[in-house]
Amino acid sequence: MAQSDIMIVDDNPANLKLLEDMLSQQGHEVRSFPLGRLALAAAMNNPPDLILLDINMPEMDGYTVCQRLKSTERLADIPIVFLSALNDTQDKVKAFRSGAVDYISKPFQFEEVHARVETHLKLHDLQRTLKLQNERLEAAVAARTRELAEANQRLTILDRSKNEFLNLISHEFRTPLNGLLGVGELILDEMPATEESRELQEMFQESRRRILSILDDALLLTEIDVNGEQFKAGPVSLHRALSLAIGRAAEFATLRRVTLTTPEPDNVLVLGNEELLVRALHALLETAVKFSEEGQAVRLSRDVVSDPPVLAIETYGGTIPGPALAKFFDLFSIGEAITPGGDLGLSAPVACRILSLFGASVSVANLDPSGIRLTISLKSAGTD
Repeated sequence: MAQSDIMIVDDNPANLKLLEDMLSQQGHEVRSFPLGRLALAAAMNNPPDLILLDINMPEMDGYTVCQRLKSTERLADIPIVFLSALNDTQDKVKAFRSGAVDYISKPFQFEEVHARVETHLKLHDLQRTLKLQNERLEAAVAARTRELAEANQRLTILDRSKNEFLNLISHEFRTPLNGLLGVGELILDEMPATEESRELQEMFQESRRRILSILDDALLLTEIDVNGEQFKAGPVSLHRALSLAIGRAAEFATLRRVTLTTPEPDNVLVLGNEELLVRALHALLETAVKFSEEGQAVRLSRDVVSDPPVLAIETYGGTIPGPALAKFFDLFSIGEAITPGGDLGLSAPVACRILSLFGASVSVANLDPSGIRLTISLKSAGTD
């Protein structure tokens, strides 16, 4: 073991000399003191690695010296081993209570002193190493915490900038877009009423609806990601939300020659924000319409008795290819058209994000022989 600094405190010169010689021969640096106050001053100036301390000494006994050492922050960790002729149990207990790590009775054998000194020096060295490692770990954790806080702050700024940018783009798009759409409507209105012009009108209205829908959906997705906590949840009438959603999807369904069934009224309340819940249901209804064949109906059914309340939307028509089923609600994961009604756009991801805000969820499955089922699990808020 590397050389250690050992302090011996004993009013008996013979004991001091004997211990000093024996420990020095083992390669340790030894400092000897006959009085406790001298040892305290020397330890404060240059803390040792270990202290061998007698109990019965003039001016200040070993118990007091030990207590003074343990009450001083920079000296409190030094291991103290008592060397004493006092062999009563109460003396040993008092020594340990004052802060000692060991107790050796006089007369002592050097082999015992050497063994215990080496043991406590090793323990002290391990404790210092562990303390140093803990301090380094705490410093590393603190530095990493600062880095993460700074990164989070940067991400917050970037999210805010992204939101502001998308709002700006949406506004800038809408201004010239409204001009283009207005001119397009005027031109189409001036065209003769023919089958060709009717098809162009339908194509124009579909493109107009899709462009505006993508802008609105992109902005809403960004708003949910950046400021999702601003959308407060409360009790919402499921029947009212569903009726409003059906009303909004009716025009799109009519264009696709698909009908929407209307469920029976109920007084069930679900947790959410009415406008957002209507928007999510509207998006899912339009998704269902896209999977429906012309002349078919989108069927709605509810299990309001179960907890949570469950709403099912079923179609007859197209199904979802296997590879696309698992990523049906992922943003931009399905780029190709997989429905009779064209590509899905952002409707499904928007609905999924909205529902997750309020602890609700939506899943999709293929029906046999053809069609899909959208299952919406909502969080109950009681009844009216």
